This record gives sequence, structure tokens and C-alpha cells, in this order.
Amino acid sequence: MLSLQNAGKRFGPRVLFLEANWLIRAREKTALVGANGTGKSTLMKVLAGLETLDYGSLQQTRGMSIGYLPQEGLQLTGRTVFEECLSVFDELREMEQEIERLGGQLSELDHEGQEYEAAAERYSMLQERFHALDGYALDAQVGGVLTGLGFGKEDWGRQTDEFSGGWQMRIALAKLLLAKPNLLLLDEPTNHLDLETRNWLEDYLHGYPFGYILISHDRYFLDVTIDRTVEIWNKRLTIYQGNYSKYLSQKDERRAQLQAAYRNQRIQIEHLEAFINRFRAQATKAKQVQSRIKELEKIERIEIPEEEPVIHFKFPQPPPSGRMVVEAEGLGKSYGAKKVLEGVRFGIERGDRVALVGVNGAGKSTLIKLLTGDEAPTAGRVKLGHNVVSEYFAQDQYKVLDGDSRMLDDISRAAVKVPEVELRSLLGCFLFSGDDVFKPLGVLSGGERNRYALARILVSPSNFLLLDEPTNHLDMRAKDVLLDALAVFSGTVVFVSHDRYFIDRLATRVLEVEGGTVTSHEGNYEDYLRWKEAQAAGGAAESAPKRSEVPTFSPIKESVAAANGDEGENGEGKDRPRRLNPIKQKQIEERCAFLEEEVPRVEASIAHTEEQLGVYVSAEETKRLTTLAEELREQLSTQTGEWEELMAQLDGQAAMS
Repeated sequence: MLSLQNAGKRFGPRVLFLEANWLIRAREKTALVGANGTGKSTLMKVLAGLETLDYGSLQQTRGMSIGYLPQEGLQLTGRTVFEECLSVFDELREMEQEIERLGGQLSELDHEGQEYEAAAERYSMLQERFHALDGYALDAQVGGVLTGLGFGKEDWGRQTDEFSGGWQMRIALAKLLLAKPNLLLLDEPTNHLDLETRNWLEDYLHGYPFGYILISHDRYFLDVTIDRTVEIWNKRLTIYQGNYSKYLSQKDERRAQLQAAYRNQRIQIEHLEAFINRFRAQATKAKQVQSRIKELEKIERIEIPEEEPVIHFKFPQPPPSGRMVVEAEGLGKSYGAKKVLEGVRFGIERGDRVALVGVNGAGKSTLIKLLTGDEAPTAGRVKLGHNVVSEYFAQDQYKVLDGDSRMLDDISRAAVKVPEVELRSLLGCFLFSGDDVFKPLGVLSGGERNRYALARILVSPSNFLLLDEPTNHLDMRAKDVLLDALAVFSGTVVFVSHDRYFIDRLATRVLEVEGGTVTSHEGNYEDYLRWKEAQAAGGAAESAPKRSEVPTFSPIKESVAAANGDEGENGEGKDRPRRLNPIKQKQIEERCAFLEEEVPRVEASIAHTEEQLGVYVSAEETKRLTTLAEELREQLSTQTGEWEELMAQLDGQAAMS
């Protein structure tokens, strides 16, 4: 066990936390949360023994082992990856060497002598302990963890200093998981992990035999790995039972209670002050006045710190594209003899929000670059639809920024119609506040410039967005701003993300990149995983629709039909309605709200186009306007039908409640 008692810590003149009391019991799975700058990472370093408290004390059980993974900064050299991981078992390996040495001695010593008896007793004790610690499976343990964290067998023999910073952190995480300390302290462990590796880490932590404390901006990861939440808020530690979602609801309740107590205290203070001011000059009331002054001085004032304002930012909606946004036909890409993609065929419709998933190196980023035209295919072609204008956010987007421009000036040029106060609010969501907005872009770190580049895209988007890891370097608040904006965006989005919550909330379709091919799955990531599970069980053909050909139907309609239990053309399953999960229901509600705003806009566009057709300009212009009017009518029909089906689905959910 580990305990903080009346603990306090300052950062320069600023107090991070005070009077913190926290008993960390064995096997507790805890998240440490709080706004940026509240001292989460500092507290983790205090628990790890790397920093000291300014007030109070930290006590731990004798013999307790603690393992700490910082956010970044570790550099391992001098060994291969496998040897570095095996080094956590140095004591066991020394024990194994002693067992071998004693085995040799026992074969040479006199079986009747005391020396033989002592050696045999030692040999037996060591063997029993070595077996209990699973010492015969060290190589298998190391191999299992390295594979789970994304290292191929060909990487095991490479020197650790050949790997980049993100992979260095994976090696450090592997060592901690293998060492199995009594308390794991992991500060942003998912920062450098892809989606498949995060899934593996979730499963590993479920079976971890001891306790751990996590700091993470991945909401889904916290929800499925913790059973307790500790928040640093108002310079105090507050403990909540349950996962992150339960913490959010409990926090709202606690804040409401605090506000009620604050209002009651203000009434009490105002009453006392009014009495004191009224009777201060009267000698006959001097005793009562002094009594109330003392009472007022004893009141411990309740403080309610300002909450960060919730920003709801909407994209300026771009002009509509044609129904078919992009088609890939026989698409292939090779780098020398290495084939990354081969024979790929799919289509993306207007309004689709497509998540690209697959293991690292499968070709997700390559596919996005082919769709943007940044790279040329070695076979096949990519065809953009009518009036499609694409915009690409790369993992190294910061490289295309003008380093000499000030941040606020640069974003103002990109969004001349957006008020400065709104731009500053948006930049604040992406962790740029105060004088930060006047910094030249060139002085920002790579992560900061990528955050800014993403904010810049929000203020002037095209109608086809391709986003490669947009959630990297974002905290939960910035992710929510991005997610809310994309949810009501009228254009089309293709994205790669390793944030499970972000994918589940945003995606209407998943493209799996694997083995050089691309397979389409309707629904979000949760639906995709269900399909994978069914495939593993041999029932994939009946479990989910595929769309490997050019699509001719709405993904929303398909997900609605699946949620209604329409499992086939024969009508099987219609009598077995299935309750939607909260994430999908929220998606449908957001889509309905968007359609209710979009339908009148499309109707107005149709009226305007028909008005233009009434004035002859040229045969070419008449043809263009006729085609546009047909597309808009088709869009209106599709959206109206989709809205009706979605509303029927929501009505059905309400009836089940």
C-alpha cells in the first residue's frame, strides 16, 4: 500500500495541490485526471519517488516495488531489444546460473557428505523458487509482450538505439510489464501505440495481478481499464468510484452540491455582514456584533474555480460535392519489390465518415496519400467525383506551415470571416492561450505545430477531408471540439486514428487495410470488431454487410436496418429488435439534427438552380445546371428518406425504454 497524508506541492509560486489524502490499495485500477497544468504528471513523479512533497508525507509498505513510465524522454542503448527486456529478469537469470552450477557440483560431491547435503538443499530451494517465478518461460514471456506491443520477430535482435522515440517508449513499457511491480505508474502509455496495440494493452491490464495508476487522454481506454478515478480539481484530490464515464456523471453531481453549499454560505455571510454593519455603532449591540465578527472569521470560505468554457465550434460548411466522392479501381502501390496495396477497389459517397484501420505498416497512410494525390499509384487509378475539393492533414503537417508567421495572424488569414474572439477561443481549446497566440509558428514544437495545423483546417475546410492521426497531441477537450465539429460537417471525411472513442463516435464505415487489400465494413469500430469476432468463430458471412464494390446505398440506412434487427431479405430477425449502444444512438441523434438543418439548405439550392436555369446563358451552362439540379434532387430524396428512417429508429428506442 501507498498513502499520501496532508500532501501538498508547489510549482514555483503556484500551488498544484494541498491537503491531499490518498490511500492506494493493492490491486486498485485507478485513473488520475484533471485539467492541463493541475499537476497530474508531477503527482505521478512524487508517487514514483522522483520528486518530493512540499507539505505532508508519503508512506509505502516495506518491500513494495513501483514502476514508472514517463510521457517521453527515455533512451535505451547498448543492447538488442530482446536482451533489454530480458534484463528485468537479471535476478532470475543469476538464479538459473547458480542452479546449473549447483547441478554440476552435486554430480561431483560425495553423496554422504555434509557439503553435498547443503548443496542439495540449496539446489532444491532455488529450483522451487525458480519454478514458482516461472523462470523456465522467460523467453516466452518476453516474446509475448514484444509481439503484443507491435515488435516483429525481426526487430528482437536489433539494437535499441536504432528505434525512434515512440518505439523506445514501447520498449520501456515492455520492461515494466515484464517486471510486474506492485504498483504501475503509467503517464500517457497509449501516446505511442496504434489501435491494435492499445487493444492488446487493455487485455493485458485486465489480467495484471497488481495495481496501477494511469494518466491518459484516451476516454475509451480509461473506461475499460479502471475502476476508480482520482481528480485533481480546485487544488484538492477528489476520489470517485467507477470508471471515467461514471466519474463524469458523479463530478456533475458533486459540483452541483458545491454550488448549492456556496450559495448557502453566501447567504449566511451576507446576513452576518448586514448585522455587523447595521449595529456596529450601537454600544448596546457591541457584544452581539463582536460575536458575529468572530463567527464570520471562523467560516472557511468555499471557492468554486472557473470551469474551462465549453466551446462548440462549427465548420463553415463547404459547397456540396457530387454523390460519389472518390472511386478506387484496381488500385496498387509498390515500393520497389515490396507491394503495399494490390487490386484495391472501393468507393466513398458524400457524407461518409470513413475510418481506416489496420496494424502499423499495413498501408493506411499510403492509402490516404493515394487518395489525396500526394503519391501516384503503381497500378489502377483514383477518381475524384464532381466538385470534390480535398484537404489533407498529415502526421507531419507542421512542415508546410510558414515559420515566420504569428499564429493569430496566420489563422486570421485562413478565416477572414471568423471573428478574432472566436478564433482565440478555438486556439484555447487546442492549448494555445494568452500570449501563445502571438508566437511565431517556427518557435513551436512539432506537436504544438500539428495541433495548430489541425485548428487551422477547422476554420476553412474543403468538402473532402483526409486526416492522418488528427487526435495525436490533443487532450480530451480538444478532441471533443474536433469530434463535435466533424459530427455536423456536411462534407466527407476519411481518417486514421488510434483513439477508440473518437472512431466509435465518428465513423459510419470502416475500411480495413490488411495484407495489401482493403475491405469495407458498415458501422463504427465496435461493429467492425463484432464482425471480426464472428469471422474468427466462422460466422462472418452472416454477421455484417460488406461494401468492397462501388457503393450504391447509404451506410446510415444499413446501420439503422441492422439495429432494427433486419438481418436479411427473408425478414429473419425483424421480431427481435436490438437496443442501440449509447454511442451509436448519439450518432443517430446528431445525424438527425444535421439533416434537419441540411434539408432546407438543399431545398434552397434546388430553387436557386432552377431559377438560374430560367435564364439562358449557354448550352454548356444549361447542361451543368441541369446535372447539378438532378444531383441536388437526388441528395434531397436520400436525406429525407434517411431522416425518416433514423427518426423511426429513435422512436423505436424510446418505446423500448
